[in-house]
Amino acid sequence: MFSSTGPDVSPYDALLLLSFGGPEKPDDVVPFLENVTRGRGIPRERLEEVGQHYFLFGGRSPINDQNRALLAAIREDLAGGGIDLPVYWGNRNWDPYLADTLAQMRDDGITRAAVLTTSAYSCYSSCRQYRENLAAAAAEVEGAPRLDRLRQYFNHPGFVEPVVDATLAGLAELSDNVRERAELVFVTHSIPTEMAVTSGGDGDAYVRQHLSVAAEITARVRQETGRHHDYSLVYCSRSGSPHTPWLEPDVNDHLAAIAQRGAGAVVLVPVGFVSDHMEVIYDLDTEALATAQKLGLEAARAATPGDDPRFVAMVRDLLVERAAVERGEQVDRAAVGDLAAWPEICAVGCCPNPRGERPALCGLDA
Repeated sequence: MFSSTGPDVSPYDALLLLSFGGPEKPDDVVPFLENVTRGRGIPRERLEEVGQHYFLFGGRSPINDQNRALLAAIREDLAGGGIDLPVYWGNRNWDPYLADTLAQMRDDGITRAAVLTTSAYSCYSSCRQYRENLAAAAAEVEGAPRLDRLRQYFNHPGFVEPVVDATLAGLAELSDNVRERAELVFVTHSIPTEMAVTSGGDGDAYVRQHLSVAAEITARVRQETGRHHDYSLVYCSRSGSPHTPWLEPDVNDHLAAIAQRGAGAVVLVPVGFVSDHMEVIYDLDTEALATAQKLGLEAARAATPGDDPRFVAMVRDLLVERAAVERGEQVDRAAVGDLAAWPEICAVGCCPNPRGERPALCGLDA
């Protein structure tokens, strides 16, 4: 389906925004966390402890409102670009649940949809788990449309450029006497080390992708300011057994280390996240900024892409790109940094499930 004034997006007759989901009121918090951790044997008392993070913000995650804003922006952008395509939204762990959305799409006559996930990088939890969720939901809904996931977009200019500007804005917030020496601390979600090692078709993709983006952003900041800033990649939101190795250093430990060696200021750049959801507003805005203050580090936190027009336009670009690929056409895939654009279709064994194989869509093994 496409307008005569816009690019051809056939064979797709819909776009699906697929996200994580989050609680919208206090009574939702523990049931939501039970959905997220189902099958892992985590006791309810631990879930209630984690739930306190949400209760600090009224028992409501900001992620669903952020997805509503992104959804509206995508619809407006597609219409403005001459693309007449319905856009749906489904979540992995909370309403609107993915299976319910697929049922609605089927009832609306949708036969084939492109899928954008709100996760830019490659590992089990940010890549294959979404593909498993797609497979499970499609199996549950008789007559569900065919689904093609759009590629991972960690190095697409529409993701990178808003983060560059946000980093520059963070630097501008700092005092003049510390700005030039400020360190850029790029933060992403920690994952088990084993999951990181097996991520991507060639392994270690999760860390390699983040390091590539961090280096690109730092270089672009230098182009704008004429100053080089030391930078590092650190992690937040560790969970699970303390006996299982996870990616380190934790952001708070890193802040302590750089304060000890004499750093005076930092900009926290949540490069692993597309919007200011709970891991950002609690782990960074609440915990990490408090740690920085305690250590005497002046700190600013850069914004995430959210519904920045460049990020929204990226969605349109990925849709048009994938449609052309499906029609057998040659395409130029936009990418910046030292890594190529990621493949549209995952390789066999890409980002394996650490708990054993499950059916997954959108890969060469599905």
